[in-house]
Amino acid sequence: MPPMSTNGAAANGSLMRSEALEAPQVVARMLAANAGRCADLALRLRAAPPPFAVTCARGSSDNAGTYAKYLLEIHQGLVTASVGPSISSVFGGTPRMQGALCLTISQSGRSPDLLSLTDTARAAGAITVALVNDTESPLAQKAEIVLPLLAGLERSVAATKSYIASLASILQIVAHWSGDPLLHAAVERLPEELAVAAAYDWSAAEPVLNNVQNLFVIGRGPGFGVAQEAALKLKEICGMHSEAMSAAELMHGPLALPGQDFPVMAFLQSDKSESGVLKILRGLAGRGVPVIAAGAGNRATGAIALPSLPESNPFSAPILLIQSFYLLAERLAWARGRDPDRPPHLKKVTETQ
Repeated sequence: MPPMSTNGAAANGSLMRSEALEAPQVVARMLAANAGRCADLALRLRAAPPPFAVTCARGSSDNAGTYAKYLLEIHQGLVTASVGPSISSVFGGTPRMQGALCLTISQSGRSPDLLSLTDTARAAGAITVALVNDTESPLAQKAEIVLPLLAGLERSVAATKSYIASLASILQIVAHWSGDPLLHAAVERLPEELAVAAAYDWSAAEPVLNNVQNLFVIGRGPGFGVAQEAALKLKEICGMHSEAMSAAELMHGPLALPGQDFPVMAFLQSDKSESGVLKILRGLAGRGVPVIAAGAGNRATGAIALPSLPESNPFSAPILLIQSFYLLAERLAWARGRDPDRPPHLKKVTETQ
């Protein structure tokens, strides 16, 4: 049994774990509270369609921005880019964003660079929308429209429930804006499906990941953002050098790196990208690379297949996969001799310039 965490949480009941397990309830609460706000935002966006969208975020929130990019580009045909907050805060740039949709995503709402870019976007005539957990934060005061994440206090340095709430909020926005009944149904099922995903056992991945130092985490389309988030968490709490990569980009130069001591973990959803990713995984397994496949059931020949929800919507599937992943990452941290609540050199709120 691992020792007692220095912040008072038992190792088998860390703050990270308990907060990740709160996500289904957090999402249910947030979706209900924000339904009217999202409907109003959707009416406005349909009445005056933005020419493009930008996301403004750092860390886990920037990974949520990647998820937003794919949903907006696929469902709305809206070119979406992550804008570097330092463009405004450090370099004094004033990007032209008249009429654009600017999504600022933040747990704390206090990072100076995010605040600066939100100010710049609003002054430039963008529709500024804040997805923020702390509704008393400066960001909540600066943005024109606020969608509270309602995750409650998050004490572990590693963000979990607030990240999942960010993804759910993005899905809710796009469901209302697009009017897609399948997306609306996915939003309604999300809390229940998250609870199921939280109970899934991903321990089959542990023997591969307990001792390795290098890992590629791959995804494609809507799943790429959670691949980025998984890689970040493995760096942050497990001390593992993990790099997120599009499955398509892996086929270029990086394909030379994986080997017996350099595994690949893949996040898949049942959409048009799945067959291509499975082909890549079969090739890797065929040359002796340890492969872990999340979201593919037993379709990934030669891979360690982790359980997933086979009937989930491909746009909500990544949210369910990261819910299961967080609990695996927490166990891995302990196995690798690290306290998941207290990663070295890090603090909860990072105020970048």
